[in-house]
Amino acid sequence: MARIGGIDLPRDKRVEVGLTYLFGIGPSSSKKIIKNAGVDPNTRVKNLSEAEAVKLREIIERDFKIEGDLRREISMSIKRLMDIGSYRGLRHRRGLPLRGQRTKTNARTRKGPRRAIGAKPKKT
Repeated sequence: MARIGGIDLPRDKRVEVGLTYLFGIGPSSSKKIIKNAGVDPNTRVKNLSEAEAVKLREIIERDFKIEGDLRREISMSIKRLMDIGSYRGLRHRRGLPLRGQRTKTNARTRKGPRRAIGAKPKKT
């Protein structure tokens, strides 16, 4: 069982795919790590030797920010934008798209489900 950054990698996946289960490591980063460690990318996680697992762990700890540290850094960056009152910070605060997308239609992922407005029964 390979455990890196507090996450158990899936045993039956190839190492190249298993490393992408770590937050902050995608397919291209995974390939670089495996190349630097000198591990065969087709090796299954369960077949990794202890030495290979240690080598992968050392490279990741030395060169990459993953999991909690990365999540903390991202949230602190967003908080900083909100605190200084930048345009992007205001958009984060209001839960709207940040990068110039239209909001009259679309933007449902960011805004959430539609809320009905009006159409209340009249009091008599």
